[in-house]
Amino acid sequence: MESKPITQRGPGVIAPPPLLFLAPLLGGFLLDRLLPPPPLPRALRVAGLPLGAAGIGLAGWFVATMQRAGTPVDVTKPPTALVQDGPFRRTRNPGYVGMALGYLGLALAAGGRWPLILLPGVLTVVDRGVIQREERYLEQRFGADYTGYRQRARRWL
Repeated sequence: MESKPITQRGPGVIAPPPLLFLAPLLGGFLLDRLLPPPPLPRALRVAGLPLGAAGIGLAGWFVATMQRAGTPVDVTKPPTALVQDGPFRRTRNPGYVGMALGYLGLALAAGGRWPLILLPGVLTVVDRGVIQREERYLEQRFGADYTGYRQRARRWL
């Protein structure tokens, strides 16, 4: 789909999304060492492996789909296309869903309680500081094409 010219370089997100996931994950693991909570049940730890694998797979599919479309993955650069195929058919944010699943899977597999406690806050920050800004930007850039896409695909899952 054709894009409308706009002067803004990107959606003005608060920080790179991978950092928004990685910093609390690592901080949570540090808190686990400093203030150890009770251990997670083994069944939950085992469930982390397929969740983490699913997250990595989805994130890889997201990157490959963006590259095939010839549009940047970096949210600080303006998109050149409105991608609606591949994982974007089901969710408008497959990269963030993939990172969230990867975070959850790693936290569970490693037995990290604090990272799990921090995850809802991470998702709130990503939603408000990244996704909502991106959505405003994409609506401005792609207009009715994006509005129609928003009606067909969910924000998360």
